Amino acid sequence: MPESDSTDGVEPVRVPDPQLEGVEASVRRLMQQSQQQAQQLDRLAAAPPPGSGASPFAAFGMPGLGGPPAAPPEPRPILELEGQEREDELDALSDWVDDFLLPVYGAEVTTAAPWCLQWQEHDDVVAWLHALWLAYQQHKEPDTGLAGLFVWHRDFLTHAVAAIRSPGGPLSACMTSPDRPAHRILPGPAPSARTAASAADSARRAGADGAGS
Repeated sequence: MPESDSTDGVEPVRVPDPQLEGVEASVRRLMQQSQQQAQQLDRLAAAPPPGSGASPFAAFGMPGLGGPPAAPPEPRPILELEGQEREDELDALSDWVDDFLLPVYGAEVTTAAPWCLQWQEHDDVVAWLHALWLAYQQHKEPDTGLAGLFVWHRDFLTHAVAAIRSPGGPLSACMTSPDRPAHRILPGPAPSARTAASAADSARRAGADGAGS
């Protein structure tokens, strides 16, 4: 029997030289691509220097990502907003109050806990509820920890509801029974004597200037 180079009767696979060169070239290209990707990952892992504005995606040549993302606008008290901006914020606040706050925490309307179906017309109530809503959005975030919402209940919800719905609070002249809807804006204190005198003096000077012209 003639001798064979095979092992256990299996003939070795021989690749023709031209095909072998093609395989080697493909392997070299794959290794080069792998090195390039490793270099790109190294550049992404290196944090850009502070204030450089460099984007970690610049290494991939992605358009529109040349700078850091714009920071979200800082929340402002709703009473400082004007026009359509205030209306939009009030609409969002009303949705939260009607869909979440009242169904969950809206105790029965009584003389000890008044309410008003037109609470949006009470500036002080709007300010209280808006601040409560902002605090809720902050304390429900994961970075506040597991006790975040407990802190919101303890330090914000309880205090805000007590102030808004107290018997002598801003809604005390409004609805005190579900069967008797009511709405009334309580007048605030008059200006101090100093402010009133200053306003009167300014009015006298304006009148004198107008008469002399």
